[in-house]
Amino acid sequence: MASNEPESNPSGVRVAVVGVGNVGATYAFALLLNRLCSEIVLIDANRAKAEGEAMDLNHAVPFAHPTRIWAGDFSDCAGAAITVIAAGAGQKPGETRLDIAARNGEIWRHIVPQIVRHNPAGILLVATNPVDVLTYAALKLSGFPANRVIGSGTILDTARFRYLLSEHFKIDARSVHAFIIGEHGDSEVPVWSLANIAGMKLEEFGGLEGEPISSANMHNIYERTRDAAYHIIERKGATYYAVAAGLIQITAAILRNQNTVLSVSTWIDEYCGIRDLCFSLPTVINSGGVARVLRVPLDATEKEQLRKSADVLKSTIEKLDFTVC
Repeated sequence: MASNEPESNPSGVRVAVVGVGNVGATYAFALLLNRLCSEIVLIDANRAKAEGEAMDLNHAVPFAHPTRIWAGDFSDCAGAAITVIAAGAGQKPGETRLDIAARNGEIWRHIVPQIVRHNPAGILLVATNPVDVLTYAALKLSGFPANRVIGSGTILDTARFRYLLSEHFKIDARSVHAFIIGEHGDSEVPVWSLANIAGMKLEEFGGLEGEPISSANMHNIYERTRDAAYHIIERKGATYYAVAAGLIQITAAILRNQNTVLSVSTWIDEYCGIRDLCFSLPTVINSGGVARVLRVPLDATEKEQLRKSADVLKSTIEKLDFTVC
């Protein structure tokens, strides 16, 4: 008889969450409900906050599945399959993600070496903004191979893009296949040339279904995708539900060895003339972390936009000094 239980193999799997603010705590809650691991350790500079979150989550265990959850310290990262880093200063109204790079870079210099000291073999999953800059910082400060350092990248931007396209075409967002690449930020790049529904380019699908998409529609959808965080932060102070859901998808791809294609931030050694930088491209994720980065074919405009996005990131990284620990 087929089981109705979700595919999972949580036995003995530990996930460490460093930083239990809005994103970290929401991710931990989703992690519990998705039955992906048997141990969740919460680490935060505010120990009382971590303890409170652990207590609250433990009271949800009877509604989920047996999971050991506790507030710990960096030594508890030992043996974790994944350490999710969600610590750092949040983005304030009016700030860009790159505005907070220096503040969070200093925090990174403190926490990454401690994680590495206790867990030299795990995977680092970076959620803090500016995520591309801090993914690069985690790579350099940890000395890890590139496959074991992953940033959430444009997984959220891609989800927003797909959602807005689904609204326009009146189609389930899961049936819209489209990516945002480059920086998770103002220079992100929509890959219109490859976007499709049922294997049909958007213009073709829209023409057949009576839902044409104009240049004005495309520009509006892109702007709403790019600026979504600003509008949410203005209204509620922070974004955390959707990014936590994206982190869960990355976590599942790793722990279940799924070979899932996700738009995550990883180290790029060469693509469109761009070298030694972390940004998002469609990437195959499995139990080893990054299995391979897909060199998707872009049109001339998209290549130029991606190079400009890379320049934005490189100029920020060059102002900071990240050395191998």
